[in-house]
Amino acid sequence: MKYRYPIAFFGILIAVLLFSACTGTSPAVPTTTTPVTTAVVTVTPAAAADPYPDALALKQYATFGSADKIGQATVYAYEIKPNYNWTSPSWKSPRGQEAVAPLDIQRGYTTEKPREGNTFLFVYIRVMNPGKNAVVAPSAKQFVLNSNGTVYQYSPVYDAGVTIDKVSGTQYDYQIGRGGTAGYIQPGDSNRAEGYLIYELPATFSPERTYVVSNLDFQTQAVWRL
Repeated sequence: MKYRYPIAFFGILIAVLLFSACTGTSPAVPTTTTPVTTAVVTVTPAAAADPYPDALALKQYATFGSADKIGQATVYAYEIKPNYNWTSPSWKSPRGQEAVAPLDIQRGYTTEKPREGNTFLFVYIRVMNPGKNAVVAPSAKQFVLNSNGTVYQYSPVYDAGVTIDKVSGTQYDYQIGRGGTAGYIQPGDSNRAEGYLIYELPATFSPERTYVVSNLDFQTQAVWRL
């Protein structure tokens, strides 16, 4: 009988230990987070389609006309000018100058300035007749500028006698007799018509995206890329 109580005590102790093992908190198991890789997709905007993929280069000639009345035209050069100085015989009179604007430069010259943010583009045109009969030349109005999808008409000078500082020749249409209208060109290189046309357009324009477009006659359109 003297061993009964110790045995009972140890039995209770073992039961308590087993119960504690079953209900105890398990040690935390560390978790590993797998990083998610996000793919970066770069979208390159498509280049704008070239409106005139077959455009002529500067100094290349386009032929127009038919039968024995054949003409050739080209755009052979261009210049960008933020402004330009000009004069003419009729402009030298004080009354003529006061009628338009005061002179920015003395000695009969005045400075022509574009609108804010714009610039002037001088385009040089040549039309010749390699045939045997007179041919109708395209007028200045038949040459327009297409720059980045916007069409520009030329800006005519004051009159036929205008001289522009550091620019040789005269406005193209005055070479064929009547400003803005068609004229005739006789055969032979000495009878060729050539000169400049002035366009005003944004100063940020790109020559690579600028074209001179001309309906040389009722059936021929020619395009030159600057």
